[in-house]
Amino acid sequence: MTIWDAIILGIVEGLTEFLPVSSTGHLTIASKALGLPIDDASVTAFTAVIQFGAIAAVVLYMWKDIQRYAVAWFKGLTKPEHRGTFDHRMGWYVIIGSLPICFVGFLAKDIISGPLRSLWWVAGSLIGWSFFMVAAERLGSKKRPLEKITLTDAIVMGIIQCLALIPGVSRSGATMTAGLFRGLERVAVTKVAFLLGIPALVGAAIFELPDAMGGHVGAVPLLVGTVVSFIVGYASVAWLIRFVAKHTTEVFAFYRVLVGIVILILLATSTITAT
Repeated sequence: MTIWDAIILGIVEGLTEFLPVSSTGHLTIASKALGLPIDDASVTAFTAVIQFGAIAAVVLYMWKDIQRYAVAWFKGLTKPEHRGTFDHRMGWYVIIGSLPICFVGFLAKDIISGPLRSLWWVAGSLIGWSFFMVAAERLGSKKRPLEKITLTDAIVMGIIQCLALIPGVSRSGATMTAGLFRGLERVAVTKVAFLLGIPALVGAAIFELPDAMGGHVGAVPLLVGTVVSFIVGYASVAWLIRFVAKHTTEVFAFYRVLVGIVILILLATSTITAT
């Protein structure tokens, strides 16, 4: 992997990690276009580790909220008067909602980094999950603000987030869709998707770090890709929050279908190979 490869993949990661378009799917497509072996363990690990940059970006953007939730959660462990507050509950919701994907991701690591890296899977998932996104937009009431989130909401969103382990589904797309079906506002589900993504992405990045340091990658491209994903990721997070406050997420679904169809055509005509 060259420095330019790392820069391009860092840009793709930063742009797509928190948009409901599937960063893994886009990184798989970009890696294939760059001539990298998309089913190679080190390349797969690289795409997971540079998520550190995107994580840092969302933590920086939401730092005041994260700090408030964390402080309230810790206080609530020893002081009962803090346990009924929204901030304390949000701390628990993020922890509990993050457990399913950490558990499933660990058990299914070999499948995720192997057979599911096929572009057939990516294209099918991009198209298939788009229908759920549109349905959530049209059927969800979008009336409940973040302050009205419940433990059930967090658990449902956390479980559905596991589907994002399939390249092409999108982690943020899965959690946002689940939240919209539950009747939460767009801004609320977007912020929860950001928060639930932090433990999941940190865990995946740490787990994949040893593989990313070897093979076709190396330390320098890894560092470059991470820094680039941080810079681009921060701008992407800030833009998405402003966008969903006034616009439907259906535009992302239509984009996903278009990309998926293009990939299927290229695969069907043998213009590109699946792995």
